[in-house]
Amino acid sequence: MFEKIVSTVNGIVWSPALVILLIAAGLYFTVRTRFVQIRRLKLMVKLLFVRKKEPVPIEVSGASTEEDTPKAKGVSSFQAFCMALSGRVGTGNIVGVATAIAMGGPGAIFWMWMIAFFGASTAFVESTLAQIYKFPHHTGWRGGPTTYIDNGLKQRWLGILFALFTIIGYGLLSVTVQANGAASAAFNSFHLPPLAGGILLAALLLLVVAGGVKRIANVAAVITPIMAVIYILFSLIIVALNYKAIPGMFSLIFTSAFGTNAAFGGILGSAIAFGVKRGLYSNEAGQGGGAIASASADVSHPAKQGLVQAFSVYIDTLLVCTATALMILSSGTYNVFDAAGGTVMTGAPELGNNYVGFTQAAVDKVFHGFGGAFVSIALFFFVFTTIIAYYFYAESSIAYLCSTGGKHRWKLEKVVVWIYRLLIAAAVVFGAVREANVIWQLGDIGVGLTTWINVIVILILCPQAIRALKDLEKKEKAGELE
Repeated sequence: MFEKIVSTVNGIVWSPALVILLIAAGLYFTVRTRFVQIRRLKLMVKLLFVRKKEPVPIEVSGASTEEDTPKAKGVSSFQAFCMALSGRVGTGNIVGVATAIAMGGPGAIFWMWMIAFFGASTAFVESTLAQIYKFPHHTGWRGGPTTYIDNGLKQRWLGILFALFTIIGYGLLSVTVQANGAASAAFNSFHLPPLAGGILLAALLLLVVAGGVKRIANVAAVITPIMAVIYILFSLIIVALNYKAIPGMFSLIFTSAFGTNAAFGGILGSAIAFGVKRGLYSNEAGQGGGAIASASADVSHPAKQGLVQAFSVYIDTLLVCTATALMILSSGTYNVFDAAGGTVMTGAPELGNNYVGFTQAAVDKVFHGFGGAFVSIALFFFVFTTIIAYYFYAESSIAYLCSTGGKHRWKLEKVVVWIYRLLIAAAVVFGAVREANVIWQLGDIGVGLTTWINVIVILILCPQAIRALKDLEKKEKAGELE
């Protein structure tokens, strides 16, 4: 009964209307920003590595104790980038990509690329708006969709609803997906019981989040880029050693994406749907999570962080997701199924529908006896940083809910935050031991609910982000850009 209810709700939330809305929004933002994701690519990279000047301490009003009024400072643009990237790079980049191939065929990868390309403009808009409407907190800057809904759209009730969906969707649903992927991989490679893997993840999570936003930002800034680079390098080695399969692999991706390949023509709809859904789940463009991380950055102009976050979508999908896809497809370690559960193609019959196994087998084919362990370790670190990012999204939403009418309930926030830390740790353990299909659907529901609200809101508030971009480019042209 529980699985049936979850499946029904998931079908409603993830109706074709949401897929169309996401694609349409990405196209609209791309046109309105005049293809900012291509036009300003050089500036995106430049801003990522600009040294931050010593920030002015954030003044927090309404604090009642000395503990509540430290000289809080926002995190750097790079740290905010890494926090958002850690939220993007997780099971979606390994398990999600394999799932997309299994259910949509190789053509699903093309549609993941497309949603990432247009999603970069969506990430720019939501992250710029987050900077415009961020608010001071005793730990630094906070904000995101909750604040631009409240202060920009003047609809506090909707901001509260988004905050609740974020707290439940990210912290108590999506973390179960991440934990499940890591636990499955650890069991495949090290025969580590899922319960033990879940407890280990939960313990590490509590250790980091107890240190607040600074510790979260520092951990993300170290682990995420290092693991991403190592993972991409491994994929390049594997693809290079399978170089003979490269022409056929890319041909398969493009012909399958448009239904011209006879073997996959019957699942064209699944290729598009799973490519878009898994692409969104991975890069988060439009969900609002990246905007929450963006609001914490201390930058001199709102559009700067928008550009940086647009680039993070490229890193997530065009590099890390593509790395997984190319390893699997060049090695042939995958199976494809239709909507009824029948087999469309069997490249690795021994793997069945073990989606984590697709990637592990691809690596193991080249690095015999090491592939499974490598993917498990990479997935563990990706999942760990993603769960930390999800926690930060939820904590920022709690901070928003505890702020009413210019007053902040500091004591209430502290109590709620610690209760939530224990709840999210429990969700991690729960996700590690639950069956994967139900977990994925729970995660999809959480993502879908926040996405519905956020995309509609940023479509309405888009002109403000466009004005910010024009102002940035005007100052750049006049040589006034800091």
